Amino acid sequence: MLIERLMKLALLGSEWVLYLLFTLSIISIATIIERVWFFKRRTGAAEQLRIAVSEHLREGAVAAAAKLLQGKKTLEARVGHQALLWASCGPSAVDDAVESELTRVRKELERGANFLGTVGNNAPFIGLFGTVLGVIIAFHALGSAAQNANSMNHVMAGIAEALVATGVGLLVAIPAVVAYNVLQKRIGEVEADALSMVRTITAHLKANPDAFFENLDEEPAVPEKVAVIDDAIRQEPSADGAAA
Repeated sequence: MLIERLMKLALLGSEWVLYLLFTLSIISIATIIERVWFFKRRTGAAEQLRIAVSEHLREGAVAAAAKLLQGKKTLEARVGHQALLWASCGPSAVDDAVESELTRVRKELERGANFLGTVGNNAPFIGLFGTVLGVIIAFHALGSAAQNANSMNHVMAGIAEALVATGVGLLVAIPAVVAYNVLQKRIGEVEADALSMVRTITAHLKANPDAFFENLDEEPAVPEKVAVIDDAIRQEPSADGAAA
């Protein structure tokens, strides 16, 4: 009984598998194009930027280094700028701030990677499933048809068509696997460049901490968003209704 029901499902055809693979290929190509565009806009010239920042810090021009990083749209510059914002609070604060920023950056870098990896690993199996369905249909037709040359030719043509699903599955999987591996390599390079930038900043901070303070009597500078939150907290009414 179960075999008969499964046979009925199998005889519905394998064409839907090809449509599924075609849909996955379109999404995969779109993801690859989006990732290429993302890395083209958000990364580049990290070593030259690190050298320029290091020159500014060597001269004690912390504000110039921060302005340089703020003017760049690269992910490495974002992480480096975050490090400079917290530099006056000490190396420990820099490490925490950089780790927080890297977590956000990593999410942007890895967008689409899971999909490409999944398609690359499973598209061949989806294609193989379509081939199996096609072979089942072909042999079912062979068992139902009269034993003559025309029916055999029809069965062989059906098997050949069924093998197309396996070929399409491989065709979809190969670009996805290549793109996934390239993406992982690029993510590693961006993170390494960002950490190299941060290590350069912390090295200058440890070597010349006074350069990161315009006035040692003032409170360490904190990022603008943190200052806004701090001001809002101070302006909250106290228990007796007066401002804190």
